[in-house]
Amino acid sequence: MFVEIRTYRLKNGGVPEYLKVVGDTGIAIQKKHLGNLVGYFSSEIGPINEIVHIWSFTSLDDRQARRARLAADPDWQAFLPKIRDLIVTADNKIMTPAAFSPLGGSAPV
Repeated sequence: MFVEIRTYRLKNGGVPEYLKVVGDTGIAIQKKHLGNLVGYFSSEIGPINEIVHIWSFTSLDDRQARRARLAADPDWQAFLPKIRDLIVTADNKIMTPAAFSPLGGSAPV
C-alpha cells in the first residue's frame, strides 16, 4: 500500500471557499477516480490556511492510472479553475505505512 499526502497552502482566508467548492463538487469527482480517501483536513494550529488530503493506493502504478483518469475527466478539468487561484503552494508525499499502522503496511520496522 502507498499513501499520498497532498498539502496545499491556500491564499489568506481561502480555506472556507476551497472547502465549499471541493465539498460541493470536487470531492465526488476525485472519489470516482482516486478511490480510497483516508482523510481530508484543514489546519487549526500550526501553519495556517493549509489543506491536507490523504489517499491510499495499492501500488504506484495504481496511483498513476487513477490520477491519469482523474486528469482526463472533463468534469475535473471544468472544476479545476474553481480552486486553482486559491492554491499558493502544493506539496506531495508518497509514503508507506509501517506494519503496525492502523492502515496496515509492509514498511520495515
